[in-house]
Amino acid sequence: MSGQTVDAARALEQAVAPLLAEHAELETRLADPGVHADAGLARTLGRRYAELGAVVEAHRAWAAALADVEAARELAVDDASFAAELPELEALEAGTHEHLRRLLVPRDPDDDRDVILEIKAGEGGEESALFAGDLLRMYLRYAERRGWKTEVIESTDSDLGGYKDVSVAVKSRGTPVPGEGVYARLKYEGGVHRVQRVPVTESAGRIHTSAAGVLVLPEVEEVEVTIDPEDLRVDVFRSSGPGGQSVNTTDSAVRITHVPTGIVVSCQNEKSQLQNKEQALRILRARLHAVAAEAAEAEASQARRSQVRTVDRSERIRTYNFPENRIADHRTGYKAYNLDQVLAGDLEPVVESCVALDEAARLAATEASA
Repeated sequence: MSGQTVDAARALEQAVAPLLAEHAELETRLADPGVHADAGLARTLGRRYAELGAVVEAHRAWAAALADVEAARELAVDDASFAAELPELEALEAGTHEHLRRLLVPRDPDDDRDVILEIKAGEGGEESALFAGDLLRMYLRYAERRGWKTEVIESTDSDLGGYKDVSVAVKSRGTPVPGEGVYARLKYEGGVHRVQRVPVTESAGRIHTSAAGVLVLPEVEEVEVTIDPEDLRVDVFRSSGPGGQSVNTTDSAVRITHVPTGIVVSCQNEKSQLQNKEQALRILRARLHAVAAEAAEAEASQARRSQVRTVDRSERIRTYNFPENRIADHRTGYKAYNLDQVLAGDLEPVVESCVALDEAARLAATEASA
């Protein structure tokens, strides 16, 4: 083994050692029945254990491949058949080495979380609201393909059947594979989505451009975000449907203002005031978590930052061109002429282009700081 190869192996072993120790410690803690008395703690430890499990398996595969290479080199001195096997064994070792190295790249701590996805109509009036509805159906179908559960927790309909705004919770079933959690896949959807098509309200057949905004928030447990009741202003009002027609004769709708940040959340979909308040608090917790995460990221601006996930929510990230059946992601350069399939839930290739760009940026940043 060359000196450079030995150094690379030693550096990788040193990097993975503390994670292997943490995995063993978590295994011991999760075997303690007392830990499971606290459901929130057990979930947090379980997520981290699953994440580190992938590292442990990758390390075992690499260590075995490395041992095979070293054994073959020793035996090749006396047996040419082992020398013939060396290229294949070395290629396997290199592949497992690279896979483990990629797993060690710092990941977004929210990747394994479920999400609250908000879609808001923007410029374009009713056409924008109809497009917001198209985006909602796209995400619901994509979630179905991934085996995720969805729940529309708040919506405001438009007159023509679209949405002025809609919030949907998307949840994984069980503990997700590291890197395959709901937030890990959907976080790249945050931003402004632009649509080019002939609106249903256009009599002359002209193509119009409108847009809808998407915000993706990692959902957090109640114990993870502390909200002081004294910081909240809670207003109640009557729910209303399209056109302002009253659909509820009681003050069941709830508007919560978080005074320190100015964040306002309204919910009216549920039948009772208490249910609407709980849903509003659920969204508020996610927004407060996002604000705190963005503040922390800003403070560490010189550290690794994703080139795909942007804090600037005004960025136009994607264009949906109906006349050409074309979809284009402006961050990654991805372009395809299967817009109809994407809107039917075949979003994976678009997401993968974002994942690849993000991973490349993380690897480059990690190697630059090494």
